Amino acid sequence: MGGISKIGDLTGPGFTDAFGIGGTDLGIVTTAPDGRLVAVFGDTFDRAGVGGPGWRSPVVLFADPADVGSGLRWTGSGGDTEDYACRLVSKPRTKIFKPHHRVTTILPADVITLGDTMYLYVMANKGLGNVRYTEILASHDNGVSWERTGAWWPGTHYDGLFQQLTWCAEDDGYVYAYTTGFQRRDGLLLHRVPAERITDPDAWAPWGFAGERWGWGNPPTLTIPGAFGELNLRKVPGPGGREYRLLTFFDAGNYRIDTMLLDAPNADLHHAPRMTLLQGCAWHDEDHDGGRVAQLYGGYVVPGSTLDDLHLVVSQWNTATNWPYRSMQFRADATPLLG
Repeated sequence: MGGISKIGDLTGPGFTDAFGIGGTDLGIVTTAPDGRLVAVFGDTFDRAGVGGPGWRSPVVLFADPADVGSGLRWTGSGGDTEDYACRLVSKPRTKIFKPHHRVTTILPADVITLGDTMYLYVMANKGLGNVRYTEILASHDNGVSWERTGAWWPGTHYDGLFQQLTWCAEDDGYVYAYTTGFQRRDGLLLHRVPAERITDPDAWAPWGFAGERWGWGNPPTLTIPGAFGELNLRKVPGPGGREYRLLTFFDAGNYRIDTMLLDAPNADLHHAPRMTLLQGCAWHDEDHDGGRVAQLYGGYVVPGSTLDDLHLVVSQWNTATNWPYRSMQFRADATPLLG
């Protein structure tokens, strides 16, 4: 592992009370068109922990990018009021979502800014991990309010491997997305879509192997096997001002958060340089500044990071006691990826 240290907690008592958030997780961060940082969180409750009053998901908090190095500080929240982080969209009521698609929670997977619009990919679950469908939401006011775009996929799309998603825009005009299931037991698929058609499901093309070659539009083929959880594809600057493409993820099979350095959007993941950022451990063996975190997941790169000063939002949930249930900020040195 590279150098690792904990910057501090981001949510919970003393950090997010002002927005009606006692317990929450995830915290997927991107930059809004107006320059603010927008962080999207999952299941949220008024009290510290899981359960109790005030449940909603997903919710948004805003931060000043100047605070990345010292730890994010929340300056506002999305929804109808600035002092209570509201659920971004209501549960589905339109006729395209049939009765058997009833959901218990809508969880964020990743958020991206394209021009003056933000897009949020979410998973609608009936019971955690039982994804009924996924869809794309959009915000035209820097993440304050969100609306349905009409772009959605059944949870069974590509045999259930189009549920958890991360995406990144490239200079060729495409958005590239890695996907997997939400059960933390599968490998990764890769897709691309023209940026201007991101909300058109017919415009999405998988990367697959057929006729002895890889190509776009072939039947989707695993780019790498594994037991992947939360995913985060981002570009960060490194030595010499060069931009580096990182795929950071929760490796459930090995109980850790790893990152890989990709030399292209469709890189050979079998040979991509890879390193562990944080290792899971038992509760009695925690050492956050030593890179050991109990019941960890997530691992989202904070904008403003560099390769040698990589900031991550990491979640932790003690499923036995339901506290801690929070998001935290860590920093790491990922330059060992360069060899």
